Amino acid sequence: MKKFLAIFLLMFTPMACEAVQEKDLNLEEINAVQTRIDNVGTNILNHNKITRRIVFTYDKRTKKKKLTTDKALTKRQIIIYDGLYNSVQTDDELAALISREISTVIKSYDGVWGGTIDSVQVALSSKKFETAADKRAVDFMVNAGYNPLALIVYINKTCPQKRFDKFSRHNLTSKRLARIYEYITYKYPQYLENNKYINNKYYQNFLLTSIENRKKLEEKIKYKSYEELKYE
Repeated sequence: MKKFLAIFLLMFTPMACEAVQEKDLNLEEINAVQTRIDNVGTNILNHNKITRRIVFTYDKRTKKKKLTTDKALTKRQIIIYDGLYNSVQTDDELAALISREISTVIKSYDGVWGGTIDSVQVALSSKKFETAADKRAVDFMVNAGYNPLALIVYINKTCPQKRFDKFSRHNLTSKRLARIYEYITYKYPQYLENNKYINNKYYQNFLLTSIENRKKLEEKIKYKSYEELKYE
């Protein structure tokens, strides 16, 4: 019996060690991602002097379940799901992802942005809230030293284009990108004058797919118009 037990342990001990090593490796990878998210997220909070408490959590799941309560609104906890994180290539892009989430979370606090906005209102936010959140995310990035054009790159990579938005709470992705580009053009033109993303293939794809919308902006600038453009 003792001989059989010794043979059994000899056979399966290496497998157990390999399992432990694999588990430790996964834990190290998760910790590294969590540390990166915490560093960028806290950097954005501090440089923008955001006094509201917000924490960041990395989740290995691809995305949250449809029926799961949004903790960003109820607990001021930003969960970065693996499906979104996998599209991040630079700290600028991670800052874009986190800034956009922070921009949504702070609206769930009372008294933010000049009025009382509760979690229910945020959850049911209209297109104008989405546009305001995108612009605020640009401000957050710039204040923290990140390139706001990364927000265009990240959204262009991760947000699909629906056929229309007439009956949706969300704007077409093309409209979101056009408004972000316009906001950067007027408020932070230095990033376009010294465009570090000009050779980025995802940014090039944005330029290719936004020709008509950017023509509208060029006309607006040319004639010094103040009208709100109707992007497609």
